[in-house]
Amino acid sequence: MMRDVVIVEAVRTPVGRRNGGLSGMHAADLLAAVQRAVVERAGIDPRDVGQVVGGCVQQVGMQSANVTRTAWLQAGLPLEVAATTVNTQCGSSQQATNLAAALIAGGLVDVAVACGVEIMSRVPMGSTVPRDPDVGKSINRNYWAHYEHTSQFEGAERIAEKWSMTREELDAFGLQSQQRAAAAWAEGRFDTQIVPIDAPIAAEGGEDQRSETRRVTRDEGLRETTLDGLASLKPVLDRIPAFHTAGTASQISDGAGAVLMMTAERAAQLGLRPKARVVEACIVGSDPVLMLTGPIPATEHLLSRSGWSIDDIDVFEVNEAFASVVLAWQKETGADPARVNPNGGAIALGHPLGGTGTILMTKAVHELERTGARRALVSMCCGGGLGTGTLLEVA
Repeated sequence: MMRDVVIVEAVRTPVGRRNGGLSGMHAADLLAAVQRAVVERAGIDPRDVGQVVGGCVQQVGMQSANVTRTAWLQAGLPLEVAATTVNTQCGSSQQATNLAAALIAGGLVDVAVACGVEIMSRVPMGSTVPRDPDVGKSINRNYWAHYEHTSQFEGAERIAEKWSMTREELDAFGLQSQQRAAAAWAEGRFDTQIVPIDAPIAAEGGEDQRSETRRVTRDEGLRETTLDGLASLKPVLDRIPAFHTAGTASQISDGAGAVLMMTAERAAQLGLRPKARVVEACIVGSDPVLMLTGPIPATEHLLSRSGWSIDDIDVFEVNEAFASVVLAWQKETGADPARVNPNGGAIALGHPLGGTGTILMTKAVHELERTGARRALVSMCCGGGLGTGTLLEVA
């Protein structure tokens, strides 16, 4: 018999812009900050945690060697608690959340922490691509025999074409993301979820020579813009037609998030009030050429399993990898646009790859609590043609 899984706490760092306030951080230190905060804010004994599952995409350098375990130890948390790092591309920490929930539901542990991190300023996309030809490449001719090997950028452009989108439609979505994020900060909507970070300032002599710090308390990706300003931006790809620009694509960012989950019974024993219950979770395969349509079948799967309709859901967090991803998802699902990313998404706030899944989960949980709404859906597209999904309901 599957056990009810509840979320009792969820936190995130501010999302730092590329080479911004968090760029001097070590990935394990940034992840350690949210791991420690999610336990401390809940007020539980960290020895009660059965397992920690974390997401990270570029697992090289400071993000290698099971960064989730390294972070837990650097946070001064109990060495007896095991940790695993998973890679599901952009959906890594949402999949980490789903796996942690499954561990609890299946009876292997009573309490788990899901988390994720990415410092893209220092470990950029492509860092894991081998430079030594003897190591081999991730894709070879046997893949090409089945599928065209496209990039996420090309996939986003093809989605715009397939769903008959215009550049003006995408620009309007990009502006909306910025406006919603600015309103969220102006109204203090993120205050309950942010873990302030004292980040080292880069200095000559390397990482160990950094002594000065600056406190980072706000997302750094927000930009004042207009439709005319967005219309003037050069497309990302040199192709005809071209749709996306820097104003309609997710920002390269630094950040981390963490979610504390447990059985409903354990929460009651500890006197903790659950913020939400995990109703359903999934990861599904989607077209690896279009690559970024995964939230569409993920949503269909979740609704089929739960018996809910799209109109039963109050809050959607669908990752804004590119504007066309969310717009195609909206067209296919019929979701009310007013309920989708109500506080802005990755176009405005940023997309720190392995950290974004738990950041979206945190945003959804706190938005339910803030508004008194009941149900939320979180979904992400992933490189290689995957879609992650989680349904939440106020417990």
